[in-house]
Amino acid sequence: MISFIDDHREVYGVELICRVLPIAPSTYYVHAARRVDPDKQPVRARSDAALMIEI
Repeated sequence: MISFIDDHREVYGVELICRVLPIAPSTYYVHAARRVDPDKQPVRARSDAALMIEI
C-alpha cells in the first residue's frame, strides 16, 4: 500500500488515499521515514538485517 500511496500522492494526497484505504496517514509517514533513514527502523529490523549478512 505504501508504494501505491507514493505513486498517487501527487494527484490525490496522502490523507485522501488513506481515508479510502485501511491505513492511517501516520502509519504511511512512519514507513516513509523508515525507508529514507534506516536508523529509524525498529531494533528488531536492524538486528535482522545484520544477521542476514551472516546467514
